[in-house]
Amino acid sequence: MGAQLRVYKRRIRSVTATKKITKAMEMISASRIMKAQRAVAASSPYADELTRAVTAVATKSNAKHPLTTEPEHAVRAAVLVITADRGLAGGYSTNALKAAVQLSERLKAEGKQVDMYAVGRKAVGYFGYRDQPVVQAWTGFSDKPTYQDAKTVSATLIDAFVTETEKGGVDELHLVSTEFVSMLTQNPVDVRLLPLSLAETQENAKEQGPFPLYDFEPSAEGVLDALLPRYVESRIYNALLQSAASEHAARRRAMKSATDNAGELIKSLSRLANSARQAEITQEISEIVGGATALADANAGRD
Repeated sequence: MGAQLRVYKRRIRSVTATKKITKAMEMISASRIMKAQRAVAASSPYADELTRAVTAVATKSNAKHPLTTEPEHAVRAAVLVITADRGLAGGYSTNALKAAVQLSERLKAEGKQVDMYAVGRKAVGYFGYRDQPVVQAWTGFSDKPTYQDAKTVSATLIDAFVTETEKGGVDELHLVSTEFVSMLTQNPVDVRLLPLSLAETQENAKEQGPFPLYDFEPSAEGVLDALLPRYVESRIYNALLQSAASEHAARRRAMKSATDNAGELIKSLSRLANSARQAEITQEISEIVGGATALADANAGRD
């Protein structure tokens, strides 16, 4: 019994140490969620107004621009998937990767070749394990992205979009990220960034109300040249911030669940340890009583 009791005590110490780690990670994630939410709230007005301005140029002018013109026969599409650099975040990265794989299969079914771009070590590891090529990957900032990170990512994607497909360019640019809805709900979403979908932008414009009168200087094409790269940057930056908030929320929820499970396991092991200790005490008492009885019988025999 002594050996079994030592095993239980050793497991209790191990689970208690793990519980301290998961509790600390839960508290860290909880503190970072608030900062991530504030960053999302701060970037959203800029992204919304920029989208509104791009929509106005695309729908209220007769400008023909490659970033707003649907290709007749799209043959290649770029997919950017945003995941986490670290694990212990529940199904956050897995859900985003599943959405990216489903989008890739849908594009391939349409006869398009898919070039994969990845943000986060989880995506890099996922595609690397399956020997699926990734054109370019960015890591190290998934939980705290900056606008410069979004600029770096968007510059590569815009270069690929404006390059002819015969030279390795793409006809479409898709984004797979995680939308932060609440502390308990984070949904993977996929959107097409380029070319700009005029039907979608017109529908969004109706929801936002009538446009003011615009005068484009020097020309509508020149305005699109200046605005659309900023539009892509703002959309990717907002997606990075939303994904970061979702990562922290998912990690907090996962660590809280791990902490609760560790507490339940400690209670169960403590009951088993108490039972083992009681059994050991009972056995010792039985041995003492048995020894005393045997000694009394021996003394009575001599008498």
